[in-house]
Amino acid sequence: MKIVRITAVARKEFLHVFRDYRSLMMAIAIPIMMLVLFGYALTLDVDNVPLAVWDQSGTAQSRDFIARFDGSRFFSVRGTVVNQREMDYTIDSGRALGVLVVPRDFAQKLAAGRAAEAQLIIDGSDSNTATIALNYAEAVVQGYSQNLVFQAIRRNGLPEPRQPLNVKPRVWFNEELESKNFIVPGLIAVLMMVIAALLTSLTIAREWEQGTMEQLIATPVKGPELILGKLIPYFAIGLFDVLLAVLMAEFVFHVPLRGSVLFLFSIAVIFLIGALSMGLVISINLKNQLLAAQFAMVATFLPSFLLSGFMFSIANMPHAIQVITYIVPARYFVTTLKGIYMKGVGPSVLFAEVVFLMIYSAIMFTIANVRFKKKLS
Repeated sequence: MKIVRITAVARKEFLHVFRDYRSLMMAIAIPIMMLVLFGYALTLDVDNVPLAVWDQSGTAQSRDFIARFDGSRFFSVRGTVVNQREMDYTIDSGRALGVLVVPRDFAQKLAAGRAAEAQLIIDGSDSNTATIALNYAEAVVQGYSQNLVFQAIRRNGLPEPRQPLNVKPRVWFNEELESKNFIVPGLIAVLMMVIAALLTSLTIAREWEQGTMEQLIATPVKGPELILGKLIPYFAIGLFDVLLAVLMAEFVFHVPLRGSVLFLFSIAVIFLIGALSMGLVISINLKNQLLAAQFAMVATFLPSFLLSGFMFSIANMPHAIQVITYIVPARYFVTTLKGIYMKGVGPSVLFAEVVFLMIYSAIMFTIANVRFKKKLS
């Protein structure tokens, strides 16, 4: 294996990339566009839940109860309804996620010291949002009920009871519970997996389609030299994409980077070698640019998005699916990036993930060298 031959192949590939602006745009612009699109559009935060009110009581007590919802940062009262038909239309049209119904005898029951009732009707089309909204509502009602109890005790001149248990929750690593802080690092891993494999999936297939593979076969360049030469330009582009993504996470999305930047890029190097080699394996076997690009997209995006723990917790998946996730390389890169970004941990904690990524990269690079043959077929 000679450095001169590898350099010559890499130079040829660099020239092709810079001459073909479409490849360059795909390599740089698409990751930026997808990071902005997914980073802003993909969120699990549920704030300012739109709420409508049907206040059948119309009393000071009912208005005070409704104000508890409107004053919370989790709910936003968008309007009122006065009958069943308006309530149905409000929910069906999506103008409000739910309707808070306060019955006529609400104030009378409170004045009599009895348990008053109210109804919260929630649109359950989005089960995740509906569940979170119900939990928010339960917290608001519990706070309102506790305040009423304390008011009654004070009116009767009795000492306020002490709570037997007082839990003081404290959130580590993501104090504000902002979904972008764990979505953006995972998104970097998914995008790098897709873009890296997609770029190199076109290289060998392009040589066959353009008829230049015969010329390469006639040269003294050996298979491993050709593979390395093909990888180097896209490896450089991939590292540049990682740098852009890290800068965007820091200055656009303001995601805190608590861990080592050097460790982050070291893991990115290992991961890129595997992802780029995987694209070469696809290109070597399919020998058709369109087919290779389509296969690379399916083989990388869906597993990385669904089975890496990026969006959905692996622990909540069926056991058979959990087993499958062990062969998804993005799983280990997502775990590593989230650990570096959110927890600031290093190799001592993420040792297993690093080893798995090294094994994956070594296997993919070996398969690419074994499958590439310098002969016409």
